[in-house]
Amino acid sequence: MASNRQYDLVLLGPTGYTGRFCSEHIVQNLPTDLKWAIAGRSAQKMEPIAKELKVLNPDRADPDVLVAQLNSGELNELAQKTRLIINCVGPYHLYSTPVVEACAVNGTHYVDATGETPWIKLIIEKYHETAKANGAIMIPSTGVESAPADVLAWSLAKRVREDLSSPTRQIDGTIKEMKSSGPSGGTLNTILTMFDWLPVSELSRSMTPFALSASPSPNKMPSETILEKVFGVRAIRDLGTVTTSPSAIADITIVHRSSSLMPELYGQKFVFRQFLSVRNALVGIALHLGFAAGLTLLLFSPVRWLLRKFVFAPGAGPSREESTNDRLEYNAIATADNAEKQRVFGKISFAGSMYVFTGLLMAEAAMVILNEEEKIKKISRGGIVTPATLGQDYVDRLEKVGCSVETKVFQH
Repeated sequence: MASNRQYDLVLLGPTGYTGRFCSEHIVQNLPTDLKWAIAGRSAQKMEPIAKELKVLNPDRADPDVLVAQLNSGELNELAQKTRLIINCVGPYHLYSTPVVEACAVNGTHYVDATGETPWIKLIIEKYHETAKANGAIMIPSTGVESAPADVLAWSLAKRVREDLSSPTRQIDGTIKEMKSSGPSGGTLNTILTMFDWLPVSELSRSMTPFALSASPSPNKMPSETILEKVFGVRAIRDLGTVTTSPSAIADITIVHRSSSLMPELYGQKFVFRQFLSVRNALVGIALHLGFAAGLTLLLFSPVRWLLRKFVFAPGAGPSREESTNDRLEYNAIATADNAEKQRVFGKISFAGSMYVFTGLLMAEAAMVILNEEEKIKKISRGGIVTPATLGQDYVDRLEKVGCSVETKVFQH
């Protein structure tokens, strides 16, 4: 981790809801010799955070507190001081494009937790080549959207390649269980402001399954019946009854970007789909139609204005006590691209707050980048890439902090 930069890591936005959880994970789990700082727009708001972090681990030196406004001058200066920035400043489409630009221009590695697919498409188009040329590894969507789905798909493709000597033709994934105490104010605010930011036509174009892919989509795609399209429900072997998942587009686009960055692992014909597990078809139909109706209502600005009156303020969210029983589990089936169509089952799970999970996902990804920089550049080719490019090093670190990743080959 030798470097001539002042810091290994700077966490930008520690006063936000997710930023606090991420900073706590750093203090409690990352090496004590890590040179790091917290950065934001107000020293007055950050000083109490630094004191709270000291209480969590008195053996660790206090992080430096850096004031940086979100303009190119101060962000460039910040990026030049550190090897990597964990960015927790959202909504990302409103505030974080200058952060990405500063990291890309200065060859500074970058991690965030966005699920804003249209914004990711924008920054790939504007900054991927610059970041790649300057040696930066930049990984958006390293939170609940979309690291779990991406890591699970990578693990399955690896198992298919190693055990079955085959590329992967298709992975069908499902959110098997998601017990959550509710979204934070930042998440809800992001959803609402996305509809203010771009016209519906542009939102739609940037959220197709291969919108972020570095290569064209395969010629042959999985077929859907008219009933499946209308009602959203289908039955998938070994996954059961599933329906439309609200997070599917974010996860699907990231997984397809991973497969296009690492075609030697996934194969040239790879396709990924994601759903939500349900008890029965009636529940699935209700959820699908409710989700469609909700999206339609969000198109109207008076509805968005009204919703803002009832959601958490940005920076707030469910308490730790309310999140005690939270749990997330994804299941998936990979089908090999061979004559036998052999199949591999996979599962990734975490017990705890989804925001605690997001914080640790970012912090552990940062450590993999810092420790394995050259390996990741070789695998991913650098620039704006995905959580899956962190590979087995990432899986190993996640398993040490409470995330379980399992795969097994079916014999039938």
